Amino acid sequence: MSQHPIRNILIVGGGTAGWMTAAALARVLPQDFCRIRLVESDAIGIVGVGEATIPAIHDFNRRVGLDEREFMASTNATFKLGIEFVNWGNIGDAYMHPFGTYGRDLNGVGFHHYWLREREAGSAVAFDEYSLPYLAAKRGRFGLPKTEADSVYSTYSYAFHFDASLYARYLRGVAEGLGVERIEGRIIGAELRPEDGYVQCVVLENGSRLDGELFIDCSGFRGLLIEEALKTGYVDWRHWLPCDRAFAVPSDYPGPPDPYTRATAHDAGWQWRIPLQHRMGNGHVFSSDYSSEDRAAATLLDNLEGEPHAEPRLLRFVPGKRRKMWRRNCVAIGLSGGFLEPLESTSIFLIQAAIMKLIELLPDSTMPAPVVDEYNRSMDQMFDEVRNFIILHYKQTARDDSEFWRYCRNMSVPDELDYRMRLFGKRGVATHRNGELFIETNWIAVYLGQKLVPQQYDPRADCLGRDEVSKSLASMREYLVTAAEAMPAHGTTVATHCAGTTALSS
Repeated sequence: MSQHPIRNILIVGGGTAGWMTAAALARVLPQDFCRIRLVESDAIGIVGVGEATIPAIHDFNRRVGLDEREFMASTNATFKLGIEFVNWGNIGDAYMHPFGTYGRDLNGVGFHHYWLREREAGSAVAFDEYSLPYLAAKRGRFGLPKTEADSVYSTYSYAFHFDASLYARYLRGVAEGLGVERIEGRIIGAELRPEDGYVQCVVLENGSRLDGELFIDCSGFRGLLIEEALKTGYVDWRHWLPCDRAFAVPSDYPGPPDPYTRATAHDAGWQWRIPLQHRMGNGHVFSSDYSSEDRAAATLLDNLEGEPHAEPRLLRFVPGKRRKMWRRNCVAIGLSGGFLEPLESTSIFLIQAAIMKLIELLPDSTMPAPVVDEYNRSMDQMFDEVRNFIILHYKQTARDDSEFWRYCRNMSVPDELDYRMRLFGKRGVATHRNGELFIETNWIAVYLGQKLVPQQYDPRADCLGRDEVSKSLASMREYLVTAAEAMPAHGTTVATHCAGTTALSS
C-alpha cells in the first residue's frame, strides 16, 4: 500500500484534453481523497481538432459514465461508420476504411484471400461491397448494432462526429459535478524545485501561484510545462509526414448527414469533411514545403459544399511527439505531448490512451522511475503504431501529378511499416501485434483500398471449388445489401436518438 498517495493534482489547460483528463481522474479519485484543479483562461482559444472519432471512444465514455443520448445531443453529434478516402491511390479512386468486418471466412481462411482469388479470375466486385458498414454508409443509413453474435448487425461498430468545443464544455460539467475545481487565469510561467527540478507551481498573470504534486500539461502545442519549463525536447516526423499546416472552417450543412468522415487528397495534402447536426466541419491539411498558405486556403474554400461561416483559421504544427511525455512530476496529454494529423481520426483516441495509461500507472508522490519509464514506453509505442498507419496512406500511392505525391511515394518508411507492406504485398498477410489499435481488417482496408494487391493469396483458398466460392461470395453480398437497405436513414436515427439544437431530415 502506498505510503505517499497523491493528494493534489493540477491540470494546466482546458479544452478537450484538459476536461477529458479532469473527468476521468475525478471518476476514479474521489474529491475527499485527492484535490483535482484545472486552470484555464477564457482568453485563450481552443484548437478543437478531432471532431471525428473511432469506436474506442465508447470505452472512455463508459469509464466516465456518460449517457450516449445526452452526450450526443449536447455536442450536436452524428454517427460514424468509417472514413472514406478519395483520390489517395490515384485521382478518381475512392474506398472506405469501415468499422466492421468484410464478408466471412471460409474453411478457416480469411475472406480477403477468396476475394483475391475471385479478382484474379476476373471478378470486378470491389472489396468494399462485402462490408456492411460501407454499404450502409454510402446509402446514408445507420442503425445501432445488435449484441446477438449470430446477427449480421453485430459485425460492425460505430463512432461519432461531434463538436469538440461542445464536448469539452459537456465534460467540464461532468468533472465539476465530481468535484473538480476550475480556476480562471492566464499562466505566465512555472517554478521548479531547486533540489530536483520538479515542477513546484505555476504562476498566473495576477501573481497567484498554484502548487501541486502531479501536474498534467494540457496546454496545447505550447507545452507550457513539458517543454517551456522542463525542456524535454521533441521528435520531428516531418520526413515521413510532410504536412505541417492546416486550415479549418465550418460551413453550412448541405443536406442529410452522412454517417462517415471523408478525407479527400489534394495536390499538397488532404481535406477533411465531418458532418455534424448543426454544421459541416472542414479542413485542409497541407505541407508548407509544397504549397503556400494562400493557395491552401483557396483549395479549401473552393471545395466546400456550403457557404463558410468564417474565414479559414490556420494551425501550424510539427508532426511528432515529446521525447518523454512524462518527465519528473509532469505528464503531457493532448497536443502538448505530440501531434499526428487526424487522417484516421486518432487525435481524441491518443488523448484517451494517455489518460487511461496514467490511471493504470497512477503513482504515489515519489514518482517511481519504473512507473514513469513504463508510461513513456507505452505511449511511444502507441504513437509509433498510429504514425506508421498514417504513413501507409501516403506511401502506398500511385499519384505522380505533383511534387508532393512524388515525394511521398518515393520516401523511405520506418522498418516496421516496410516489413508489413512487403509481407502483405507478397502473400496477403496483414500482420499486427496483440493489443495494437489497428487490427487485421484495418490494415487490409487501406492496403487493398490503395491497391497494394498481393502477388499471392493463401493457397488453402484453392481447396474450395470455383463455383462454390463464387456462389458464397455472391450470397454474402446479396445478404449484406439487404441488411444495409433495411437500416433506417441516418438522419432519422439521429433525430429519434439524440437530436441536438438543429432538427434533421431523413
